[in-house]
Amino acid sequence: MTEVTIHHNPACGTARNVRGLIRRMGVPVREVPREDGTSYAEHGLGDPALTDDELLDAMPARPVLIDRPIVVPPLGVKLCRPSESVLPILPGARRGAFAKEDGERVVDERGRRVPGDET
Repeated sequence: MTEVTIHHNPACGTARNVRGLIRRMGVPVREVPREDGTSYAEHGLGDPALTDDELLDAMPARPVLIDRPIVVPPLGVKLCRPSESVLPILPGARRGAFAKEDGERVVDERGRRVPGDET
């Protein structure tokens, strides 16, 4: 069985690993913070003058700022929002249906993408 790690709980030690995960995702640091429902604006973290290191230092101090889930399978590391963006990095064939949190079907019962999905 292939190991897949999903970082989703802001109370866990994952926040301390955020630098390495962002580097492995290969995305700009500013794509990772969660702005809505957090203290992002209150702490001035949208300030373009902040360096990547300053922004990274703020995330472990306030784990709710880390958008999630961050999924770490053998095929790469990805911030999986929306949830169906995890599908291309999961190992093996898709088995069974997959639906978004709101119930929208993305993969049917046979593991095939539902028409109209652009992900």
